[in-house]
Amino acid sequence: MKKFLNLTASLWLLIGALAFTSCQEEFEEINTSSTQGESFKANSSTARLLEDTSSRDGSFDNIVDGSSCFALNFPYTVNVNGLDITIDSKEDLHLIEEIFDEFEDDIDEIDIFFPITVTLPDYSVIEIESAEALAELARECIEGGDDRDIECIDFAYPITLFTFDLDNTQTGQVTIESDEQLRRFFHELEDEAIVSIEYPITLIKYDGTEIQVNNNTELAAALEMAKDICDEDDDNDYNDDDFDEERLEAYLTECPWNVLSVVRDEVDQSPQYEAYKMFFGVDGAVEVVDRNGNTLVGEWDIDATASGYVVLNLEFDTLVDFSLSWFVYEIEEGKIKLFAEGGNRIIMKMDCENGGGGILPGTLTEILRECSWIIKKVKNQGEEIDRLLGYEFEFQGEGVVTLSNGITVSQGTWEVGTGVEGGLVLAMSFGDEPGVSFEWPLRQLLDDRLKFEVEEIDYELILERVCPGTVDGDVSEIRNVLMGGDWTVASYVEADMDMTAEFAGFDFSFDAEHILNVSTNMDPLKTGLWRVIRDEDGKLKVYLNLGDDNDELSELTEDWDFVSMTENRIELKDYEDDGSVTVLVFEK
Repeated sequence: MKKFLNLTASLWLLIGALAFTSCQEEFEEINTSSTQGESFKANSSTARLLEDTSSRDGSFDNIVDGSSCFALNFPYTVNVNGLDITIDSKEDLHLIEEIFDEFEDDIDEIDIFFPITVTLPDYSVIEIESAEALAELARECIEGGDDRDIECIDFAYPITLFTFDLDNTQTGQVTIESDEQLRRFFHELEDEAIVSIEYPITLIKYDGTEIQVNNNTELAAALEMAKDICDEDDDNDYNDDDFDEERLEAYLTECPWNVLSVVRDEVDQSPQYEAYKMFFGVDGAVEVVDRNGNTLVGEWDIDATASGYVVLNLEFDTLVDFSLSWFVYEIEEGKIKLFAEGGNRIIMKMDCENGGGGILPGTLTEILRECSWIIKKVKNQGEEIDRLLGYEFEFQGEGVVTLSNGITVSQGTWEVGTGVEGGLVLAMSFGDEPGVSFEWPLRQLLDDRLKFEVEEIDYELILERVCPGTVDGDVSEIRNVLMGGDWTVASYVEADMDMTAEFAGFDFSFDAEHILNVSTNMDPLKTGLWRVIRDEDGKLKVYLNLGDDNDELSELTEDWDFVSMTENRIELKDYEDDGSVTVLVFEK
């Protein structure tokens, strides 16, 4: 995917001019008596920028010649995986790509029928007699180095140029109609020749927007800036799958990977690795989970060779077929292909349907054990189980997990594994609490939040992390105020309907251990749960859980947004999906 910088034309020119004038060393302006504009020498930095922008681009056929410094001239014939194809246009190059992509586990080969002719950056044409001669020419093009052409901006033609002698006498005038004419014009000039441009001229950026420049400084700044504002696709690959170390790392850790094909020492080992899945952790750990759920742990890192290739290093103690330094030779949409000398190849397909990108099974286990986790939402077959709101999980060793509301504690079992589709799954079993007894597929992991979901049957579990010893001043203040006495409902307005009278006569006591006691006339009536936390979005939340018994008090069961507070008053709100708002106010 190409990434661009978005700047307005005027701001873009201003930034470019400042950057260019601060570093130009070879920019030479010649004072002439001409009224056509400031002049410059044919060997100046400005002239070189004009040449680079008008050079012939050779990157479109890299699938054939492996070089962006020249282009093969149509027509020519190639043999692709045993099939002869005549290439008459750029569109025919897609035929080669389709043949390469037809089978995932074959070796893609392309042979060119010689002789051929190629066009160089200066539009000169030469004949190539053999594959060896073509390879030698390609070696002269160092990716990101010798290929100087600027492809992210173009000239709007015609452009009028003037030439002068050293006495500032005009010697010629020419109207340029194309890149080829402009490139040849400068190529044929002597180094000391003097040139000027009739301004204004128009430049067209990669995204179709136009820029008008009025002098040499603005022109040079615009062309200099254009070198890096878009992806020129100069890598010696195709399919627009350019990548570097940083992009590859982000790609590998984004989601788990299904292993499709493994060839080691020219022997197809794919059947024994069927249904294997790889998890690349952001910390350099990698785990391979086999079809039986067993986990093999290793390490991974990325290197770049001097020639620009990216290498993925895998090292396992037992998984020898994967332990190698692999060249990354293709990244397609959701697929990666690796190879190494000696007939070694791995093909993997990204599996984002099951979440867990960058999270290893062992890492998820550690994350769950390091803190407590509060239930923000639990839903079974579309029905939210409000009575579990604010309950606390403690994931312990030996597969033990507890679920507590501050008064009662349930004990169950837990483990992290992979589901039938290969994604990470948290499996829990509570004999006395079926609401959370389920194999929960991980869909999202944030710093303080976990989401598990089976969308097809409308099961969902969202957990908020609460770590002991962490102090949030706002959370502590709200807790202390709430625990400072008894409270009554001063206002309860649901979607503009005032229902305050339904809570008359109830006293609320926010006690220790997150216990919420409700009484009437000093007689205990109901016990519930309360918590104050800061959620993953940084919002302060007050969890109230008085069950889902369909009495008036159960209406208060909600994760309320904190709005404001004094020593004797606290205001909370709940925002519904339909846009309605419920306001709850407690007062002492």
